[in-house]
Amino acid sequence: MSEEVCSTERIAGAQFNLSVMSDDFKEIILGALAEVDTANVWKDTDDVSTCVRGKPVHVFDVVKAIYLHAAKTGEHVEMSGTFSIGCPGDSSGDTYMDRGDTPANEDNASSVSQKAGCKFALYPLNTGNYMDVIYEQIDLSKEQNVTVTPSHYATRLDGEVNDIFRALQNAFIKVQNVVSHTTMTFTISANSPSSKQ
Repeated sequence: MSEEVCSTERIAGAQFNLSVMSDDFKEIILGALAEVDTANVWKDTDDVSTCVRGKPVHVFDVVKAIYLHAAKTGEHVEMSGTFSIGCPGDSSGDTYMDRGDTPANEDNASSVSQKAGCKFALYPLNTGNYMDVIYEQIDLSKEQNVTVTPSHYATRLDGEVNDIFRALQNAFIKVQNVVSHTTMTFTISANSPSSKQ
């Protein structure tokens, strides 16, 4: 067995599940995956989840675009997952770190208007003062066009999907700049019959 060498690159990744409450769930999920440009990330989809890895800008771009393309169908669509960066054992996907910083899906995604609700939680790892780190690095009150409310074990964001993902990305980037190994869990839901929108 060959020994893997840990990467020195700041590889980010997201592991997520896309759930569509519709009889056409297969077509909607596969259609969303096919419609998104994933050339700037490493991607793997299996029977449990989809994983994308690469530069943070491209990881967030792809995850947001996949969700938007599924949600714009008008069906009740949820996505749950985890963003991560700085995992000491991360060793593959380095070939995608040489990509530029222009999101491949931004023009297409920014034209989609879709309201949603999202709950997320940040976890700066290997630090005893994690709450101080979170409070010092993120001020969600500065996020425009997003309604921020506290929730048990999470923070809730309501607004347009593009604005929600911008807030998620900003919070994640600010914390990982201070704590090298950072994860963030999230669940986003659109078109729910019980929506607060």
